[in-house]
Amino acid sequence: MIATISPDELGTPEVIADPFPAYAALRDASPLRYPRVRADKTNAHSESSYAWALMRHADIMSALRDPAAFSSNTPLAFKATAYFPLIHDDPPRHTQIRRVINKSLSPARVAEMSGWIGQLVDEMLDAAGPGPIEFMQGYAFPLPIRVMAKILGLPDSDHAAFKSWSEAYVSYASMPAEERARKLLEMAHYLPQAIAERRARPTGDLISIITEAEVDGKSLSDEHMSGLVSVVIFAASETTTNLIGNLLGLLADRPELWWQMRADRSLVDPVIEEALRYQAPLQRKLRLTTRPVRVGETEIGPGELVDLCYGAANRDPAVFEDPETFRPGRPDVAQLISFGHGIHYCPGAMLSRIEVRLTVNALLDRYASLERGDSPAERQRAAPLAFGYRTLPLVFR
Repeated sequence: MIATISPDELGTPEVIADPFPAYAALRDASPLRYPRVRADKTNAHSESSYAWALMRHADIMSALRDPAAFSSNTPLAFKATAYFPLIHDDPPRHTQIRRVINKSLSPARVAEMSGWIGQLVDEMLDAAGPGPIEFMQGYAFPLPIRVMAKILGLPDSDHAAFKSWSEAYVSYASMPAEERARKLLEMAHYLPQAIAERRARPTGDLISIITEAEVDGKSLSDEHMSGLVSVVIFAASETTTNLIGNLLGLLADRPELWWQMRADRSLVDPVIEEALRYQAPLQRKLRLTTRPVRVGETEIGPGELVDLCYGAANRDPAVFEDPETFRPGRPDVAQLISFGHGIHYCPGAMLSRIEVRLTVNALLDRYASLERGDSPAERQRAAPLAFGYRTLPLVFR
C-alpha cells in the first residue's frame, strides 16, 4: 500500500534517508512544487527556495535532452551559491570544459589505472580486516578520494580534508553556516597553492592538464581552475562512496546473492548496475528554467528551479517492471539514469564502476559471507541530492 505524503516533506531528514516511499506516493502528481530549502532563522544569509520535482522517467529524460530550456546555471537563482565549472555550465562552455576532464578519464586512461587501483583496494582491505568494521569510514569514504587524489596529483595524506570539504559542499541545507564556511575557506586556500605548484612544474596529472587547458582560446582563471578541481573531488567523494556503501548494504541482507557471486563472477556487473538503479547514489539534480516549459499538463515559468529526481525515475513502473524489487540482470536496467544522460553524463562513471567492481571482487576473494554488524547502520539525512550511509557496520567471515 502506497503511503500518503505531502510534497512539503520531500526536504525532510526522514525522506532524505528513505525517499522511495515518497516517490511512489507522489510520482503520479509530478511535476509538483515543494520547499527545497527552508530558511534558517539563525542565519541572516540563508534563504528559502522552492523547486518543481520531476519524478517521471520520461519527463526527466526530456529535461536532460534540453539544456537550453533546463539550464545547469542554477547559481543565478541564489544570492550566495558558488559557481562551479562543469556542474553549472551549459553548452558550449560545458562541452569545452568537459574535454579537459575527459583527457584524464577517457576509457583508455581509466583502463590503465585499474592495476594500481586494484593494488590500493587490496592494501585498504588488508588493513581493514574482516571486522567488525564501520565500512563507510574504514573503506567507502577514503577509497574514491584516494583514487581521485592520485589522478589529480594531490598528496594521498590529505584525503581526509578532501572528504570534509565535500561534505560541506553537499550539506548546504543542514551544516551550520559557520562550519560550512570554514571548511570551504580551507579548500579555497589549499587548491590555489596546488595549482600554482603544478603550473610551475607540470607532471601530467589532471591538475597539470587543467592549468594548460584553454577555453575559447584563453586559459582558465585561477578561480575557475580551483572550482574545477573542487568539482572532481566532490564527484569522486559522493557518487562512488555512496554506490559502494549502498551495494554492500544490499548484499549484507542477501547472503544467497553473495554465495552466487562467489561461484559466478559474471554476476558482479549486473548486481552493480541494479544497485545503481535501485539505490541511486545521486538522487536529485537541480536545473533552472530559461523559458516557459510544459511538463505533462503543467506549465512551469522561466526562472524556476527544477529538481530532476533520478531516484524516482529509476523506479518508474512505466519503464521498469516490478521496480520496487532488487532484481539483478533485469533487461530494462539499461534505462537507468543514475549517472545522468547526454551532455551531463558523469565523465567519471567508468572509473566509479571499476572501483566498485574491484572492491566487490576483492571481497569475494577474501570472504565466504557478509553480514551486518551489531550496531544499526545510519543513513545520511542532511543532503537531499545524495542517498547513502553515514555509518555501515559490517562483518566479513
